[in-house]
Amino acid sequence: MKRLIKKVAVIGSGIMGSGIACHFANIGVEVLLLDIVPRELTDAEQKKGLTLESKVVRNRVVSEHLANALKSKPSPIYHPKFANRITTGNTTDDLAEIANVDWIIEVVIERLDIKKQVFEQIEKYRKPGTLITSNTSGIPIHFMSEGRSEDFQKHFCGTHFFNPARYLKLFEIIPGPNTATEVVDFLNEYGEKFLGKTSVVAKDTPAFIGNRIGIFGIMSMFHQVKEMGLTIEEVDKLTGPVIGRPKSATFRTVDVVGLDTLVHVASGIYENCPEDEAHELFKLPDFISKMMENKWLGSKTGQGFYKKVDKDILSLDLDTLEYRSAKKTSFATLELTKTIDKPIDRFKVLVKGTDKAGEFYRKNFTGMFAYVANRVPEITEDLYKIDDAMKAGFGWENGPFEIWDAIGVEKGIELMKAENLEPATWVTDMLASGNKSFYTIKDGASYYYDIASKSQKKIPGQDSFIILNNIRESKKVWSNSGAVITDLGDGILNLEFQSKMNTIGGDVLQGINKAIDLAEKEHAGLVIGNQAANFSVGANIGMIFMMAVEQEYDELNMAIKMFQDTMMRVRYSGIPVVVAPHGMTLGGGCEMSMHADKVVAAAETYIGLVEFGVGVIPGGGGSKEMTLRASDLFRKNDVELNVLQEYFLTVAMAKVSTAAHEAFDLGILQHGKDIVVINKDRQIAEAKKQALILAEAGYTQPIRRKDVKVLGKQALGMFLVGTDQMQAGSYISEHDKKIANKLAYVMAGGDLSEATLVTEQYLLDLEREAFLSLCTERKTLERIQFMLTKGKPLRN
Repeated sequence: MKRLIKKVAVIGSGIMGSGIACHFANIGVEVLLLDIVPRELTDAEQKKGLTLESKVVRNRVVSEHLANALKSKPSPIYHPKFANRITTGNTTDDLAEIANVDWIIEVVIERLDIKKQVFEQIEKYRKPGTLITSNTSGIPIHFMSEGRSEDFQKHFCGTHFFNPARYLKLFEIIPGPNTATEVVDFLNEYGEKFLGKTSVVAKDTPAFIGNRIGIFGIMSMFHQVKEMGLTIEEVDKLTGPVIGRPKSATFRTVDVVGLDTLVHVASGIYENCPEDEAHELFKLPDFISKMMENKWLGSKTGQGFYKKVDKDILSLDLDTLEYRSAKKTSFATLELTKTIDKPIDRFKVLVKGTDKAGEFYRKNFTGMFAYVANRVPEITEDLYKIDDAMKAGFGWENGPFEIWDAIGVEKGIELMKAENLEPATWVTDMLASGNKSFYTIKDGASYYYDIASKSQKKIPGQDSFIILNNIRESKKVWSNSGAVITDLGDGILNLEFQSKMNTIGGDVLQGINKAIDLAEKEHAGLVIGNQAANFSVGANIGMIFMMAVEQEYDELNMAIKMFQDTMMRVRYSGIPVVVAPHGMTLGGGCEMSMHADKVVAAAETYIGLVEFGVGVIPGGGGSKEMTLRASDLFRKNDVELNVLQEYFLTVAMAKVSTAAHEAFDLGILQHGKDIVVINKDRQIAEAKKQALILAEAGYTQPIRRKDVKVLGKQALGMFLVGTDQMQAGSYISEHDKKIANKLAYVMAGGDLSEATLVTEQYLLDLEREAFLSLCTERKTLERIQFMLTKGKPLRN
């Protein structure tokens, strides 16, 4: 049976419920969001003369929760207008409306008695066949559906979103005892394809997969920090980006999530898993109990493991439970990994450390290895699901079994035994059967060790993905130090950046030109895409800084010209070029996207021309392109200056989209041409498909533009008056004004006496001249140096 999801009902509008509602709105689904009716009036409502029967009062809870969610940062919604897809109501007056939805999601308080009451009410109105799921984070699913009808139980299961629902990819599906197989299969596919999630089917065990493993990791850290005499800053230094984890690491993450949330899940595991060999680790340490008593729960209460006082961030001393100034931390072991770019390659070095960091990693990793091995098959039959859950739910770059593989399975066992830990029997059986690793790659696909068959099995669901890590070596066509060209099949090549932060320097530009050369000679099209954390943070400003400091202006001019020419090759090659941006796509990365035949952007794409932050204007065709796009929007009787001003402000204010959908408003992505994909894992496959469509439709090399309308002195005068006023009002500095005036000159087309049609090359020459002149300014060099050393813009 074909099942379509056109409308969902979300019952419960708290942080989680509103977040789930917003994410369904993100993907175009109509949402009915319901919550309880208040029992009493607020003072403000009484002053207005409202009664408990007033609709605004009856919907107050849901309205306030949704409003708070939409105001929160980062936003739960891709674009403000998408909130119009959400209708609010209350469970007393509007519950009958659930008869018109395709999926009902319960997100009320984590109490079984309340959930069962809600389900009893839902069953009065729910039409047969409607999906009904609970977003519980730990209550056993089989308890919830007791006493419900056969149809209810057949279509009921747990669907555990992680908070925030938009950003965390894990989507756990927990079947109940009577859940139909087709319901589980549908939710699994829907999560991946439409919600953009990593769907993981979990067993109905306490805390399921993600929280069972994640909370173990945090709770064991709580005990370890006291045993080893570590500070919270030291633990956060050791458990952050250096091992491929979020910047918030351990203690900052707990502050953000809320200590009470963590304690609730940990206590549930402690109470419901008496046979767990790590049972005592889930018991709260004294300092956690004291923090709970003091209501030091983290961000929501203003203090937790960290506390902000004025501009200072204080940290908690776990011995005295007093706040003190944060201490700088450094470890010799970490210094050894500074030249190793990928976290997966650092683990072998980290476990060999002879200092406290090395000891910490050996204890931490071996404890985790032993724990996850013992959870198979208790919480899942398939080890890869544990890795998927930790990567998608906790933001780990590598899951526990992947880390164990990186260290070496046998080496991991050796380290475990040194810590008085024994590996699960199935791990030693695996080695005895000749399988030396948990994962292998074969014929471009990932395989995992299957315990039941004692053999490597293909991880299901890969057919709709292209995983560059799996094909890079076997399908490599060409490479240099900064770029790799691989054959995606069907006549489509892929160019992948390999530079640090995917910056665009000479080696990447060489790779782009080489990829276009190869594609024009022997292939049908080209995709420019990668699967790193970010698409590209822009041009290699370190190279620009060195040339400018050495006053090598001829070389710098040639470098900028090469960048511009390469972007124009992307636009005017003989084959379709599809660019697939995601994550940070800044400066030159944005310019490359703007010159593509088509952009296939991941929903989470933060794209913009940010060159003002380093004291220059976009110099790789970005200033030209924004002028061209404004020109293309000029219409008879329009006020053309207003259109141009919008594009000018996008660049001058260094606007960056907070999601791909916002980039359409900025004029960076174009309606009717560029598309957005929700699941980043499907992005390269979709980009390949779009390149093939363009090629098979009879792609014709575009003709270079000679008809860009520029407004000359009319626009330039307006812009210069504007920057004068901005500086006079102290909104911008003198150097900001200088940069803005340079941009104004380019986007006006110079000081032409009247509106004129010019070529793209004319604008590129103006752009390059302005960029070069700004590189001679001391304040620009200060900005570039500050960005290189501090990683953030300087406003001087």
